[in-house]
Amino acid sequence: MAKSIMIQGTGSNVGKSVLVAGLARAMTLRGLSVMPFKPQNMSNNAAVTADGGEIGRAQALQARAARKDPITDMNPVLLKPESEIGAQVILRGKRHATVRARDYALLKPRLLPEVIDSFERLSRDADIVLVEGAGSPAEINLRAGDIANLGFAAAAKVPVILAGDIDRGGVIAQIVGTRAVLPPEDSALIKAFVINKFRGDPALFEDGLAAIVDQSRWPSLGVVPWFADAALLPAEDALDIRSAPGGRFRIGVPQLSRIANFDDLDPLKAETDVAVEMIAPGQAIPGDLDLILIPGSKSTTGDLKFLCDQGWDIDIRAHFRRGGHVLGICGGYQMLGHAVHDPDGIEGPAGTVPGLGLLDIETTMIPDKKLTRVVGTAFGGAVPVAGYEIHIGRSAGPDCARPWLTLAGQNAGATSPCGRVRGTYVHGLFGDDAFRAAYLARLGGTSDGNSYDAQVERVLDDLAAHLEAHVDIDGMLAIAQQGI
Repeated sequence: MAKSIMIQGTGSNVGKSVLVAGLARAMTLRGLSVMPFKPQNMSNNAAVTADGGEIGRAQALQARAARKDPITDMNPVLLKPESEIGAQVILRGKRHATVRARDYALLKPRLLPEVIDSFERLSRDADIVLVEGAGSPAEINLRAGDIANLGFAAAAKVPVILAGDIDRGGVIAQIVGTRAVLPPEDSALIKAFVINKFRGDPALFEDGLAAIVDQSRWPSLGVVPWFADAALLPAEDALDIRSAPGGRFRIGVPQLSRIANFDDLDPLKAETDVAVEMIAPGQAIPGDLDLILIPGSKSTTGDLKFLCDQGWDIDIRAHFRRGGHVLGICGGYQMLGHAVHDPDGIEGPAGTVPGLGLLDIETTMIPDKKLTRVVGTAFGGAVPVAGYEIHIGRSAGPDCARPWLTLAGQNAGATSPCGRVRGTYVHGLFGDDAFRAAYLARLGGTSDGNSYDAQVERVLDDLAAHLEAHVDIDGMLAIAQQGI
């Protein structure tokens, strides 16, 4: 059985995912075989795995950092919110159920054995398993039946390192307060802490660090300075979606309520000639954009209604009438058609929701989800492409007779007669440098010609070096060796 260690946080968005990615690359560069693992994740930003399932995007990035192909065991339980009170439960990469939040608490005890099985399989093929928690162990109201934090750590006998976020303030209370609310048997699982996202002179925090050690009775493994290039890594949390201003070529993206797979935007944000402007709810879509990109959604029918409630349907049609270009990806593609039919009520009440009518297609929701990696060409075979599909629903109509992608020898996507509106089910297209350059050129934009993959690799290497300089990784490995 491999050694293991778990990074938990004093709250959401304290940087757990980035820390695990950096540690995975650092330990891999030390010659260790590393496997990332997250028992339970909640995200609509998913990746398709080598074994034909889906996991959280953060675990796919961590697998890349460890130079491993992502597999479903790395994130056995993925929750994909479909409404304010309910979520789709993905178990080992496949849709398992759709449950309300109150009912999920009853389901969790049955999921724990599945989580442990995945963890043990990973442990057989690694020197160390790096586990990421979810939210915070201080949420003691969620402790009963927990499979994401200390409940998992106790069941799998994995020691815990607690990460606090000093950038948001109150880090002393974050860590000491966590110790204060935990029962002794749970606090004993936590072996040390790290401080993340520090700005300024660390010497000014020496007294604060000593106070945390004294009052929490946990040792410190380091204070991690702010790592600005973390923003260049694919983000998983919708809280991390940001505009990338400054470029001449302007892309507007309506920020849907159930936006999914928004890492499609990251390679575009990396282009110096491109400005990606996230349009927040309540804001009008600017009238002088070069492109409106409607992203993926976990709930096409719900987000189609949301889009119209913001008045964005009017803005998008006006943009098109002025000669502007529109691209829809996955759920955004479905919204561009005349209608989305959901006869079985898969996404909500059964029925039909009118679409934007910019593509002559209609979509019908069906229970089977398509999960596949794809390769092919774009624009009549001129440009190679690679990506993945992760969706329910099938689209058909006259505009599908004008495909702009060819995947495994089959035509795919749809194009309006004027050529200014396109749709596709394929995510990840813009990560392909040749496709990104060709697409921008067709719309009057330019690409730097840089490799997006090379940028991600550089940032992961730099992050690993950053953690090697500021975190006691040898101390972490010793804790993993000792266990609990």
